[in-house]
Amino acid sequence: MAEPAGGTVGRGGFPEGARATPVPSLFFSDVLPAIDDEAELLVTLYAFYLLGRKRPASRFFVESELRAEAPLLRALDRLAGGADEALRRGLAAAVRRGTLLRAVSRRDGKSVDLFALHSPAGLELLRGVAGLDAVEPAGGVIEAITGPLPNIFALYEANIGVISPLLAEQLREAERELPWPWIEAAFREAVALNRRNWRYIERILERWRSEGPDLEALRRTAEGESRGLAGRYWRHVQR
Repeated sequence: MAEPAGGTVGRGGFPEGARATPVPSLFFSDVLPAIDDEAELLVTLYAFYLLGRKRPASRFFVESELRAEAPLLRALDRLAGGADEALRRGLAAAVRRGTLLRAVSRRDGKSVDLFALHSPAGLELLRGVAGLDAVEPAGGVIEAITGPLPNIFALYEANIGVISPLLAEQLREAERELPWPWIEAAFREAVALNRRNWRYIERILERWRSEGPDLEALRRTAEGESRGLAGRYWRHVQR
């Protein structure tokens, strides 16, 4: 028998105690047999993996987070249309099937898609993120969320632009290590000064880490005075 090309498990197999990714049993019994596009399968499985690495209060993602996952892109790049087209196709198929929820945030003429597992917890999370009072959507899509998005990838997409894979780890590290109000306030300061780049935001955060945060900037964000980044989510992230 021919050996599989690349990506093999080592001689010792999967190590004892290795972190596992939770996948709903219903996926294997009802959803998996119906999937006929490898792009949908790869994107769905990787979405489970991505969401499983997050804290419960932040189990949602934007497309850029998947685009920054090099193993997924390598797998998708083998498919028709290449990685970018396969990623978009897989996400759209997962939403149509009802595996994922997609929330469309429109603010200041820009649009950001937010994805979560289609479950009561996922729906409640999206409602809580945007203060949305909505029933479960048909077709997996919640339209017209207008509130702020408490996710550094979503903030970056909405206020700066597309996230490169090289930048993704820096954003994840900042989100892991720094209080969310600092991140939101730093984005707010950059937007207000029209300095829309990560390096400028990073310098603000580095200064606050060494000297202490700008309490006035935090207050303005908390009171919702930011023009680009409303602050009404402040109370939610403090829970």
